[in-house]
Amino acid sequence: MKTLLVVAALQDGRLKRSTFEVIARTREVAREIGGDVAAVVLHPAARDVAPELMAHGASRVHVVEDPVFDRHLNGPVVDALAAVISEIGPRLVVAPSTESFKDVMGALAARLGAGALPDVSEFGLEGDQVVAVRPVMAAKMMARVSSAEPLVIVSVRSGSYEASRSAVEGEVVPVSFSTRADAPCPVLRDILTAGGGEVDLSEARVVVAAGRGVRDEAGRDLVLELARITGAAIGASRAVVETGLFPATAQIGQTGKVVSPDLYFAIGISGAIQHVAGMVNSRVIVAINKDPDAPIFEYATYGIVGDAFKVLPPLIAAIKAQEGR
Repeated sequence: MKTLLVVAALQDGRLKRSTFEVIARTREVAREIGGDVAAVVLHPAARDVAPELMAHGASRVHVVEDPVFDRHLNGPVVDALAAVISEIGPRLVVAPSTESFKDVMGALAARLGAGALPDVSEFGLEGDQVVAVRPVMAAKMMARVSSAEPLVIVSVRSGSYEASRSAVEGEVVPVSFSTRADAPCPVLRDILTAGGGEVDLSEARVVVAAGRGVRDEAGRDLVLELARITGAAIGASRAVVETGLFPATAQIGQTGKVVSPDLYFAIGISGAIQHVAGMVNSRVIVAINKDPDAPIFEYATYGIVGDAFKVLPPLIAAIKAQEGR
């Protein structure tokens, strides 16, 4: 039986939503070929999340528990994943396309002599080939890519698939691990994150994103208020980040973060392809822009033509009234 292995992505000890999206699609592919789904977790308390992975279809959860995985370090991660993959011998390794996995995917493929299909939006097996669709040119074009290597590693963009549960009776497989004595010892000094209490962009169900149309502090305050009452994470286009109204950590797009929320508010964002590349997988897009010909309306589920300064106050008031605030 062919095994398909999912590399779980965690944040603050919790499985990321993108992990459940990936495992849902991997389950479908395994069903098509009569295979099974296994998962691997690298974390000091990896077995704590095993039940969730089994609830989503992993029949075996390989747990590598070591204090070194409390924070991401490329060397130990590559060593541990290479050891688990070599032991299991999967046909396909699938992981969410997180910044952490992007850091190690090339080195892992080189170590194992595997094919690598990074940052795809679709994947599957056709005969002896792994095939995938990969957004290119800032997601303006889609490239069909494939690999016939015996082992292929695929990373999947967040929001490409719907997460779904499919519980199985699984088992936890502990994996012994220790860092090599001759391995370099990098030191992680600090991790820059959003400020305390802010919603993480990469996991947010709702995102309120500001563009050049949010011209000043008054506009920023309206965006912050909409985000507060909707429980949203705050994003921004490159143009408005460069004005200093929003931090660089909020930037969404080709040179920023990729998000895939259930609801995306594009406030005063024109819709340049560089920005769209970072949010096109959003399920519902509400665009507010005073230019009726703004490209963002081509992607919007709902569009409001108007100045954000005139549209947002009644929108915020209506939401508050609906919620009885």
